[in-house]
Amino acid sequence: MTEDAVPQDPRPLPDEPLVVDLLNTRWNNGGNPRDLLASSDDLALWLRANGFADRVPADAATRDALIQTREVIKRLVDGEDGPELRAELNSVLAHGSIRRSLAADGPAERVEVDAPAWLPAWSAAADYLRMLVEAPGRIRSCAHPSCILYFYDTSKNGTRRWHSMATCGNRAKASRHYARAKV
Repeated sequence: MTEDAVPQDPRPLPDEPLVVDLLNTRWNNGGNPRDLLASSDDLALWLRANGFADRVPADAATRDALIQTREVIKRLVDGEDGPELRAELNSVLAHGSIRRSLAADGPAERVEVDAPAWLPAWSAAADYLRMLVEAPGRIRSCAHPSCILYFYDTSKNGTRRWHSMATCGNRAKASRHYARAKV
């Protein structure tokens, strides 16, 4: 690979909202678990894909903040609740805030964090809160038993079950068909 070449994003479900994209930094690749936060190169790829590469180092502090945030949000999306878990998310949110101001061209907002490593984690946690307000319950885990991906359900009636009908949905349908045909 040349010095200018950018590695290809290996994830099966890119382009989801930031909070879902963070959850999907872990996936099964043909039965082999992958974690895009496991190496500095992969972390750099995720930061670049989400617009943080020029502001945040791909280092251990950034990785630790993202992993901590991913685990808290995963537990919340999976239905866990309680004051301790909410306190964990609030501790992530305590690392930053939105500074509002009036600029020459009108109102402006800027995210401020206590350390650059917290910017992507704080942004994902803030995105989770936004989605709770705008579309509660629309972040879901894929219904396929061996899939660990999440998706943002944009279907009209909110009943989508699979991260992808082409992969997990098709596997489930084929499995049901095979079971019926076998009888």
